[in-house]
Amino acid sequence: MIIPAEFDEIRPYTPEELPGIFEEILKDETFRAVITKVLPDIPFDTFAAGLRSCRTVDEVQEKFCYPLLFQLADRCSDGLDMDSTSLPDHDRAYTFVTNHRDIVLDSAFLSIMMVKNGFRSTPEIAIGDNLLILPWIRMFVRVNKSFIVQRSLSMRQMLLSSARLGRYIHFAVSEKHQSVWIAQREGRAKDSDDRTQDSILKMMCMGGEGSVTERLKALHIVPTALSYEYDPCDYLKAQEFQQKRDIPGFKKSQQDDLDNMYTGIYGYKGRIHFQTGACIDEWLDSLPADLPKTELYPRIAAHIDREIHRNYRLYPGNFVAADLLHGTTAFADRYTDEEKERFEQYLQSRLDKITLSQPDLPFLRERILTMYANPVFNHQKALEA
Repeated sequence: MIIPAEFDEIRPYTPEELPGIFEEILKDETFRAVITKVLPDIPFDTFAAGLRSCRTVDEVQEKFCYPLLFQLADRCSDGLDMDSTSLPDHDRAYTFVTNHRDIVLDSAFLSIMMVKNGFRSTPEIAIGDNLLILPWIRMFVRVNKSFIVQRSLSMRQMLLSSARLGRYIHFAVSEKHQSVWIAQREGRAKDSDDRTQDSILKMMCMGGEGSVTERLKALHIVPTALSYEYDPCDYLKAQEFQQKRDIPGFKKSQQDDLDNMYTGIYGYKGRIHFQTGACIDEWLDSLPADLPKTELYPRIAAHIDREIHRNYRLYPGNFVAADLLHGTTAFADRYTDEEKERFEQYLQSRLDKITLSQPDLPFLRERILTMYANPVFNHQKALEA
């Protein structure tokens, strides 16, 4: 397949490019140190030989990524599963739009669940270049089926970059017949109030042909709800809320991003569930043809949100948090006394991890409770809509 040159800077690597990229990555001392830590029982030379033997990106994933991710799920969770019965055709290429909790693992866990659920292949993954803080990371994510979302650009550059990104997503789905994963918003929803940004939909419509609905239908968008029982980064997110409140112009450092990635990967997550909604193609056909774009994009975003919200898997801790946040017992029938005590102990353990010099504990407590309660409130509203 001929891939347009305009995508060379952002697309995953082709099989022909892999041998040279492998050599670049393998000579990076930082990469070597990471692999030695992640795979302590495998000599680096053995790993390098295995990597060099891979001829395609799929082989890299099958040989290295799948085993590591399944091991990680066993080690750091109480179970990982996916219900994709809303999609009868697992051979089709879809665009999975999900809520976003973890920097690294949302898309990674979706990939292995798609393998386990019998999809034809894993998705290509949209990843922001703000996370690609080391040269080997930028190369390795492209080895692992990622395409790059460029950020921190001027307004004109951003428009050009978004247009190229939209064209690439259409190319991946329609020409490569490759599924795609993209978060419903830029960055994680740190309060778990998951909302699809209109800008994501507008970017998708910069590629393809025809009307807005025709362009989106070509991508076969599937709203997908991701539910972690516990968020390993919850205390870091709460801490960031206070820093943004107290420090004008506060921005996370590269080290903060690395801390979030490490904590998200190796922290305890409880149970994890993916639930696909229905592909929105038929729903798009029901929209009035004369609906102005100022109404069309928000309506589509709201539909994706409702699909995600109603497909959350809610855990006892979510209901405990909702009651503690509002000082009620409205959801007391959804958890036991033991489950409430367990969540309160968990909450205190997270507050104990805060490292701020002057932590505002009531504020931090409220922030963490909100993270766990918002899925309950959004789920209720979605079911009532």
